[in-house]
Amino acid sequence: MITDEILDQYRVEGTKLRVIRDADPVNDVKGIVLAWDDEFVLIRKQNRRVLKLHRGYVYQPFSDERPKEFTLPDFPSIEG
Repeated sequence: MITDEILDQYRVEGTKLRVIRDADPVNDVKGIVLAWDDEFVLIRKQNRRVLKLHRGYVYQPFSDERPKEFTLPDFPSIEG
């Protein structure tokens, strides 16, 4: 779980984050931290919508590369 100190640093600096919710990169949320409590973080997306996300997700700066352990494996394509 992400700490209050790190969330505060991201909020003050206005760091754009990637929130990894599962192995599929399409489901990542990109935005900035608005507020948080003991369980949830409010993230404002680029389209100004606000999402309430659980603190158990992985939060990282968007400029960092997505970790390999959260990536779907490549499967061979089936042509038929």
